[in-house]
Amino acid sequence: MTRIMSKVPFIILIAMLISFGMGGCKSQKKLAREQAAAEYAQKVEQARKNLTAIINDEGNMTTDEKEALLNKTKAMNLNEPEILSMIREAEDIIASERAEEERLRKEAEAAKKAVLSTTAQLDKYFREIANAGTVDYANQKITEALKLFASPQTPVLIIISTSGGIIDYDRPTTIIKYLNYLKDQKKSINAIENLQEDDNGKIIELELIKK
Repeated sequence: MTRIMSKVPFIILIAMLISFGMGGCKSQKKLAREQAAAEYAQKVEQARKNLTAIINDEGNMTTDEKEALLNKTKAMNLNEPEILSMIREAEDIIASERAEEERLRKEAEAAKKAVLSTTAQLDKYFREIANAGTVDYANQKITEALKLFASPQTPVLIIISTSGGIIDYDRPTTIIKYLNYLKDQKKSINAIENLQEDDNGKIIELELIKK
């Protein structure tokens, strides 16, 4: 009987240790769940901030920066209805900006081609007027060339030298005077350096440079 009684405290101790171990295990699991929940909440909040920055941006971010931030947020793989809705809104904004960028790019490209086309036409007229076999033919080409300009009095600037970023121009003239000069001199010694057009595609300023 005495031997049995002596074993009782030992059994109680074992039971207490087992109970404590199980309790500690449950506490660790609870702590891990709470930590995971807190980390998830932080990710949701960060995603919300990222997407809000994209949606409410007023020109402080480039489209590339917005897209990079959106991709970073989507990589979080959050399945929250609010976040998914904000992602769709951000995607629409970026898509709209990309479409506008493409429209402007095409417009700029078309404008550049138009200028190149005008330059080619004008250069052809210069050569035809300078090499005209008759005065009548030269006058005909002058009349056609003037249709490219907003006015016969459109200014013509001729660059005679450039040094250290400083441009030296010859005495200013007008397109009508310059075309008649080509007719009289029967040679074209200047190349087209630059030209400016109005909204109707008419030349409003011409810049030439000596060949």
